[in-house]
Amino acid sequence: MRWLLSFLLLALLGAVQALSSSGSRLLVVIEELEEKEKYSQFWGDLKSRGFSLSFESPKNDKLSLFKHGERAYDHLILFPPKSKGLGPNLTPQILLDFINRDGNILLTLSGNSPTPAAISSLLLELDIHLPPDRNALVVDHFNFDSNSAAEKHDVLVLPPPQDLRPGVKNFFSVGGSIAVPRAVGQVLGNESPLLVPILRAPATAYSYNPKDEAEAVEEPFAVGQQLSLVSALQARNSARFTVLGSVEMLQDQWFNAKVETAGKETTTANREFAKQLSSWTFKELGVLKVGKLQHYLTEDGKKFNTSSLSVPEQNPRIYRIKNDVAFTIELSEYVEDHLQPFLPPADDDLQLEFTMLSPFHRLALKPISTTENATVFATSFTLPDQHGIFNFRVNYKRPFMTNVDEKRQVTVRHIAHDEWPRSWEISGAWVWIGGVWVTVLGWLAFVGVWLYCEPMDRKAGVKKTQ
Repeated sequence: MRWLLSFLLLALLGAVQALSSSGSRLLVVIEELEEKEKYSQFWGDLKSRGFSLSFESPKNDKLSLFKHGERAYDHLILFPPKSKGLGPNLTPQILLDFINRDGNILLTLSGNSPTPAAISSLLLELDIHLPPDRNALVVDHFNFDSNSAAEKHDVLVLPPPQDLRPGVKNFFSVGGSIAVPRAVGQVLGNESPLLVPILRAPATAYSYNPKDEAEAVEEPFAVGQQLSLVSALQARNSARFTVLGSVEMLQDQWFNAKVETAGKETTTANREFAKQLSSWTFKELGVLKVGKLQHYLTEDGKKFNTSSLSVPEQNPRIYRIKNDVAFTIELSEYVEDHLQPFLPPADDDLQLEFTMLSPFHRLALKPISTTENATVFATSFTLPDQHGIFNFRVNYKRPFMTNVDEKRQVTVRHIAHDEWPRSWEISGAWVWIGGVWVTVLGWLAFVGVWLYCEPMDRKAGVKKTQ
């Protein structure tokens, strides 16, 4: 009876658990709580996916992201504040600590309110640059909504993201245009490999302060695709940080709204884009899981046999130089609510490194079989003629996918004195072995002849007799 109650309890917990692979506790920091009604569909979508939402004002003195040294929340949404900052409980250092503790953050900006200096400082720490004019927003005179921005041209209508990077999986492809009202553009630093733009501004867009009375912009902050409207950063611990340049994209009025650009009317896909963006940020998409990892000697020195994975003596701690070994690893991809087999893009390789201080081997891992929720990758090779401490390492780091860095340490010893082949097994040694035996037999023959023959009497010329 007790096991039945435990099973029912686990089933109940699984039914209410969020689809996120890292937890369901989601904190929304919004200064004016009455404004949350404008985003009711967005909240409803998050709740339907199992998230437990908590709304707090940055002015709340009891607000804290940590409790007893641990994260009090798994995910965080920051709305642009009306005041000058987010308060002492949400300083840039605290937010960075939240990321370092595997917390995920969705930061939203708005062209309707100046960006606080604390937010700009936080983004500078991550090599994301905002316009020096805190009232600047992105304007485009060709790709704008004629219904809502006929004069200001600050509501952009853009196609969904395409070709984010060669060989990178696109989680943000939606069917329809995306409306981006009054967005704050970002410029990403070139030095960080962790930053990726999700939605770029079109080539005809530029950053502009609408309060500027000048007729022309002489030196804009950035133009065209230099401007990123939605940016993503995945830290080295796989925590995710997303910057949404327009918080109004999440409002109900822009979910499935009618927009018109260049005389053509379309329906926005903001709701689907918001779902994809939040799903990736909160680790419902693009999460890699490592299953069984094995390395072992191949049988009778043969190469890896793909027909069988059940071999004896798996994962030994000691190998010998020039051994033939095989390596296998299982990888799964978490998608929304389940694990499925993972396959890298066609122009990308999952690799194994056999390394000491530097790799001695770097080999492509090929998929050999598929289970219900994982793909088995394998390779085989001959160990180098070098003894020491080595690592089997799989280091797979790609944009929009969580990092995989698995190491298994082994010792590679030299050949023992009794493991060398016997001399008579080496054909090149037969000449020397033959020379030894010829010398031995010749010496024995000489001794025998010498003992048999007696010395002669040189004076008499005859043999002495007794």
